[in-house]
Amino acid sequence: MQIQQVMTANPTCAQAGDSLQTAATHMASEGIGSLPVVDNGQIVGVVADRDIAIRGVAQGAAASARVDSVMSQGAVCVTPDTNVSEAAKIMQEKQIRRLYVTDGSNVVGVVSLGDIALEANPEKTGEVLKEISKS
Repeated sequence: MQIQQVMTANPTCAQAGDSLQTAATHMASEGIGSLPVVDNGQIVGVVADRDIAIRGVAQGAAASARVDSVMSQGAVCVTPDTNVSEAAKIMQEKQIRRLYVTDGSNVVGVVSLGDIALEANPEKTGEVLKEISKS
């Protein structure tokens, strides 16, 4: 099975120059905790609600501060045709909970650890998550 079959397509992305408030508003309206960050169409990082709180607000940043000032640089990406088991292996090795799916230049999806665990074995999702999360 390929990632494109389990990913969430067309995720909301933050622009590197967006304000922290804009990114937080997107997260709140979508009920998510992180956004891929793009600059000129290329993924350059990830901003999470924790980044906004710890690297931004706690350090005195204004709501108008730029997303790229608090984001984590880079992102682990796969292509839509990546095998789900290979994606799970990457997540385990990197100890991450999300992979971003790109078509070579654009973010076309996001797949979470939960998406993969649910697909791998809907009856035993908790056990599968535990196994993938082992270091």
